[in-house]
Amino acid sequence: MTEQQPGRHMAAEIAQQPAIFSGLIERRSEIARVAEVVRERKPRFVLFAARGSSDHAALYAKYLTEVLLELPAGLVSPSTTTLYGGKPDLRDVLVVSVSQSGGSPDLLEVTQAARAQGALTVAVTNTSDSPLNAAAELSVDVGAGVEHAVAATKTYSATLLALYLLFDGIRGGDGEHAARLGELAQSTLDGAEEAVVEAVRRYRFVDRVLTTGRGFSLPTALEAALKLAETSYLAARAYSGADLLHGPVAAVDGETAVLAVTSAGKGGDALHEVLDVVHGRGADVLAVGSAADKVSAALRIPVAETAEEVAPILEILPVQRLALGLALARGGDPDSPRGLKKVTRTR
Repeated sequence: MTEQQPGRHMAAEIAQQPAIFSGLIERRSEIARVAEVVRERKPRFVLFAARGSSDHAALYAKYLTEVLLELPAGLVSPSTTTLYGGKPDLRDVLVVSVSQSGGSPDLLEVTQAARAQGALTVAVTNTSDSPLNAAAELSVDVGAGVEHAVAATKTYSATLLALYLLFDGIRGGDGEHAARLGELAQSTLDGAEEAVVEAVRRYRFVDRVLTTGRGFSLPTALEAALKLAETSYLAARAYSGADLLHGPVAAVDGETAVLAVTSAGKGGDALHEVLDVVHGRGADVLAVGSAADKVSAALRIPVAETAEEVAPILEILPVQRLALGLALARGGDPDSPRGLKKVTRTR
């Protein structure tokens, strides 16, 4: 029996993303119909329920809610429902449950409880016949196809795009900023290839990585830390650039590798001062994003420039390639990280 090549599933699924984006954009009208129902219900508040990578996608949607819709938004603590039996009044509240599998018991229970408490519930999943979809009043199909690697790549980025199309639709948008993301995803993957190879060579033996970003790019920094931890077993920690200066920067020195996510826009602009400080402390900075060439860094990975509100959909692509490359260089198999399963069931 032929031994399977380590990382082959993750590599293939990263490469599928441009086509997945194009397909999802072609189905924008389906998501627009869900958005129209939400818009007609006029929620006064938005809550997101998620775990793992989906939690980072939910944080991205929280930024979309607060910036594009100018509505207050928050992240649900599932244990308040599952462990403590809390039943808050959720009338006129939109609850969006984000899950690649749609099979986690805690998110299912949260969604059921929210609907019973008067919330308008929307499930955003990659499994259209999941229990979560059945529990929610409305659903959005991410449409990324089966993902075989344990580490989420295409399901994460497609979830970001699905959430963007949903919230852009709620504000009455026409998806203009997302229209070319399939094409731009391919150019990003192609254009970043050499820099990713160099980054793998440079950081192969690093033990400690700090990731950082501001604004819309913060979820990318969080997802980057998770990917590096679960595929390469690195001690990776993510901080908002603002929080980094409130104490953690004291631990930064010449032995620290810093992955900074910086794209054109207000979030990227706000990271300049942070990276000047980090760079001045001797840290080895890897800048990823469309504004990577504008900050203090030892190495840069370019990303195609877009409107800031959709930048996270592209920023994560070379980071996924970096995680894949580092895992292989360190002798691991990112398709099957030790101790992890594709679907994690929590309560």
